[in-house]
Amino acid sequence: MSDADERARNQVTGLPDRQANLALRLLHGLSLPGLVVGTLFFAASLAPSLLPRNFLHQGALSGCSFAAGYGVGVFLNWLWTYLELPPLPDRIVGVSKRIVPLVCAALAAVFLWRASTFQDSVRALMDLPPVESARPVEVAVIALVVFGLILALARVFVFIFAVVSGRLGRRVPRRIANAAGLIIVVSLFWTAIDGLLFRVALRMVDTSFQRFDALMEADVEKPGDPARTGSLASLVSWQELGRAGRQFIATTPSAEQLADMTGRDAMQPIRVYVGLNSAETVEDRAALALEEMLRVGAFERSVLVVVTPTGTGWIDPSAIDTLEALHRGDVATVALQYSYLSSWLALLFEPAYGAESAHALFRAIYGHWRALPRESRPRLYLYGLSLGALNSDLSTDLYDILPDPFHGALWVGAPFSAQTWRNVTDGRQLGSPAWLPRFRDGSIVRFANQHGFAESGGPWGPVRIVFLQYASDPVTFFRPDAYLRAPPWMQGERGPDVSASFRWFPIVTLLQLGLDMALATTTPMGYGHVYAPEHHIDPWVAVTQPEGWTAEDLERLKAHFVAVRTEAGTSD
Repeated sequence: MSDADERARNQVTGLPDRQANLALRLLHGLSLPGLVVGTLFFAASLAPSLLPRNFLHQGALSGCSFAAGYGVGVFLNWLWTYLELPPLPDRIVGVSKRIVPLVCAALAAVFLWRASTFQDSVRALMDLPPVESARPVEVAVIALVVFGLILALARVFVFIFAVVSGRLGRRVPRRIANAAGLIIVVSLFWTAIDGLLFRVALRMVDTSFQRFDALMEADVEKPGDPARTGSLASLVSWQELGRAGRQFIATTPSAEQLADMTGRDAMQPIRVYVGLNSAETVEDRAALALEEMLRVGAFERSVLVVVTPTGTGWIDPSAIDTLEALHRGDVATVALQYSYLSSWLALLFEPAYGAESAHALFRAIYGHWRALPRESRPRLYLYGLSLGALNSDLSTDLYDILPDPFHGALWVGAPFSAQTWRNVTDGRQLGSPAWLPRFRDGSIVRFANQHGFAESGGPWGPVRIVFLQYASDPVTFFRPDAYLRAPPWMQGERGPDVSASFRWFPIVTLLQLGLDMALATTTPMGYGHVYAPEHHIDPWVAVTQPEGWTAEDLERLKAHFVAVRTEAGTSD
C-alpha cells in the first residue's frame, strides 16, 4: 500500500492501521475537541429539567452527558480531517493542550457550584425544602466514573472495528471494508446486549415480579361477603387475583364509609378484578370478568367503568375512590390484569399485549351493555392511568362504537405515545399551550391539570373525554426528538410546576427527560407522575355528571381527600 493510500485510509478511519499503535492510543490521551464539547454537555446537564434529582442521579446523568458530548467532539474532529480542512498550527495546538483542560475544569466547577440553585428552582415549585448542598464533589466523581466506563466501552468498540475492517481491507476495497466492518461490529455488540444482557436481565426481572405478584399479604384479608370478587362464592379465586387485584378489592369502601364521607345515604360500590392467572387466554379472562359482573349485578348500577390498569395491574385509588364518593357508591368498576411488570418494562417488552387485553375486555363488556335496554342500562365510561391510559385508548375502534358510543373517558398521565393524546395535542387551538391545550370547541375532548380545566369554547357533546395531566409529568411530555429541537411545551408560557430556568440543549435535554421518566413517580403527590385524589374530582364531575353536588360540597370533598393523604403521608 502506498503512503498516499495509507494517509487516505487514516482520514477515513481516524486510526492508524497497525494494531500495536492503536492499542497505545486507546490507553493514552483524550481528544481536545471531545473534551471541550463534553464539558459543555456536562455543564448543561446540571441545569434543571422537569423533576428534581439527587446527587447519584445527577452524577449518572452528567457522566452520560459528558460522554455524549465527547463523542460529538470526536466526530467533529474526524469530520474536519475527513473533509481535508487545514489543521490548526502546531503552536496553537500546543497552547490549547495546556489551557483548554484548565478552562474546562473551571467551567465545570462553576456549574457544579450553581447546581444547588438549579435544583432548588424545581424543588420550590413542588413545595420541597431547598437542598443544603448539591454535593458537587460526589457528582463529579460519579460522572467521571460513568464517563470512564462509557469511554472504555467505546474504545473496545473502535478497537474491534479497526481489527475487523483491517482484515477485510486485505481482500476488499477500503471503503467496503469499513462499511462491512461497522455492520459486523454493530451486529456483534447488539447481539451481546440484546441477547445476553437484556434477555437475561428481563428473565430475572420477570421472575422477580411474578413472585412478588403471587405474594400473599398478611394485612389484606380475603372478603367474606359473597357479593365481592375473590370470596368463596366468586368465580375468581382470591389467590389468582394477584397482589394488585387483591389490594384493589380489599380496599373497597363500605356504604357506611361513603355515607360518612358524603353526608348522604350511599351503597357499597362493586369492584370486579380478574388476575393474569385466572384463566389461560385473554378472551377467557374477559369472559370470566363479564360472568363475574353478571353474578354481582354490576350492570344494575348507574355508572359502569372499564378500567385498564398499569403494567403491574395496579389501579390508582385516587381515581376510583373519588369516583365512588361522587356517585355515593352507585358505581361498578371492572379491570383485567395483563402483566405483572412495571409499566415501562411492559411498554418495552409487551407493547401490544396490554392493548389486546384492554380490547378484549371492552369488547366483552360493550357487547353485553349494548344489548341492554337504553333506558335501564348504566352509563359506560373508560379509565386508565399511564400505560393504562394508552391501552384504554387502544381498546375501542371508533367505527364499532359510532352507532352506540360509550359516554366518556378519563385518561390520566397519558404517555407521550398515546395516539389520541398526541393527535389532539398536535391539533390544539393556536395559542393554547401544549401542556394544557384547547382542542376545537371543547365539546368532546378537554384537558385539566391540578389547577383546573383549559378554557373551552362551547358546551359538552354526548361523549366527554378528559385528559388529566401535570406539566411536570415526564411520562406525558417526554419527546423522542428532544435531542434535535425544543419540545413545544417549552415554548411560550411554562406550566405552573415547570422551572423557568429549564432550557433546551441538544442531546442533553433528551437525556434529562429520559432520567425524568425513570424518576417520574418519586415526586411529591400532585406533581410529576403522582396524581393526587383531589385533582380527579373536577374531571370526574365533568365526565360522569354526578347529581346533587354543589360547589361547596365538592370543595369539602376535596378537603377530605387532602386531609386523608396528608395524614397517610405523616404516618408513613
